[in-house]
Amino acid sequence: MTKARPRSLQWVLVRRLIVLQAVTLFVFIGLIITALFIAQPRLVVENEAALDILNRAIGRDANGGLMVRETEEFTELRQSYPHLWFVIRGPAGEILTQGNVPAPYTASGGDLLQRVEGATLLFAEGGTLPDAVLRNAETDAGRVQIITSTVTARRDNETLDVQIHVDVDVARDIDGTTTWTEVVPVLVLLALCFLLPIVLVMGFTTLMTTPAVIRRSLASLVSTADQAGRIDIDNRAVQLETKDVPTEVAPLVHAFNRALARLGEGYDQRNRFLTDAAHELRTPIAILRTRAELLQEDPESARLRLDIERLSHLAQQLLDRQVLEHAAGAPEVIDLVGVAKNMAADFAPLAFEAGYELAFEAKMATALVSARPRQVEQATANLLRNAIEHGGGCGTITVLINAQGGLEIHDDGPGIPVAERERVFEPFYRLRPRSTGAGLGLNLAREIARLHGGRIDILTGPWRGTRVRLQLPLIERNPAADRPASIPSPIF
Repeated sequence: MTKARPRSLQWVLVRRLIVLQAVTLFVFIGLIITALFIAQPRLVVENEAALDILNRAIGRDANGGLMVRETEEFTELRQSYPHLWFVIRGPAGEILTQGNVPAPYTASGGDLLQRVEGATLLFAEGGTLPDAVLRNAETDAGRVQIITSTVTARRDNETLDVQIHVDVDVARDIDGTTTWTEVVPVLVLLALCFLLPIVLVMGFTTLMTTPAVIRRSLASLVSTADQAGRIDIDNRAVQLETKDVPTEVAPLVHAFNRALARLGEGYDQRNRFLTDAAHELRTPIAILRTRAELLQEDPESARLRLDIERLSHLAQQLLDRQVLEHAAGAPEVIDLVGVAKNMAADFAPLAFEAGYELAFEAKMATALVSARPRQVEQATANLLRNAIEHGGGCGTITVLINAQGGLEIHDDGPGIPVAERERVFEPFYRLRPRSTGAGLGLNLAREIARLHGGRIDILTGPWRGTRVRLQLPLIERNPAADRPASIPSPIF
């Protein structure tokens, strides 16, 4: 089963914006079409408006002749269009004209123009003749034919005259009804041809601009996520900034900060409890040691003193582990070569007593690091104690500064199985249950290395025994430091 990939908020928003814009555009066009269908608007241009006014003003005089009454709207029409002209033909062939009628419009036009309801009359003639409208309408004077125009010629009109003509002729049956089954698909295709370019342009614009807008809007959230990713056990008191966080995400950030505060308080309470417990254990252990020293010398009292010593060492390691983050002051520049040499000298008597030889080697003259001396010595001491206890009681324990400035402890014991090399760093884990160790030495050494930006590794190779390396970041490297020490390696 494949694992579902997390969705990108940025691209989800982009896709939804494009779909929303397309749907909005289609709905908007649909509403306009619906409104036009319901309202059935009719565009009345100047010539048609003049024709309607004439239609209402036509009548007959006392002698029965055609006339145009001087109505108020007719008077306003002539004032608005001083070049107005018209031709009115009555049913008996009488003609009434007014204005400067162009010659082509005075022709009768034949029987067809007598039968149509209305028409728009256009003549090429070099583009100088005005457009006119024709209507055969019922008036107070009977059925008459009206031809009229509000201008005498195009050159007498405005400088620029823009006219848009839209003719829609739909499929009809023989009886004149619209064939909607054929018309609707064509209308849909026309709508798609009209809307699709707009949707593509809007979608492309959204695709290009929205990611940048979203990235800019979420920049503070990305910064907050990076800040959260840097929080660990060493800086658990850090709180995420909420100043620039989006309003929608601010509750989550506040809740995260409150959770961090609760975890920090719980961690501190646990540390205080363990520290107090370790302190309290030291008093009864000291009393036990004192009483054990008063016992007679025999195997049982000797084993008792060893157990008390082990218990005392465990209590001290617990105390060291709990106060590790607050101990020994500020870091100093120290030489690992000198520290390793001094620790080897200090542990030489213990190694000899346990049946080992102890050697010191340095592949570098100096290995400078920034660290707390007391903690580095403590880590080295724990590695040496571990080698003495688990090295098999024979062979040589070697303290080595390698060519990279790492501090290594070698022994010739049975070694640590590969499967156990990570577990031995866990608190209270002992490779051999009957061992006298407390299971905290390696864990404490790794914590010291981690606090100094370094690490501890169990090396793998063809050699016999265990090799553990403490690697801290060096602060100075020079050719002299990279050359092996000129003094032969001492054997303690």
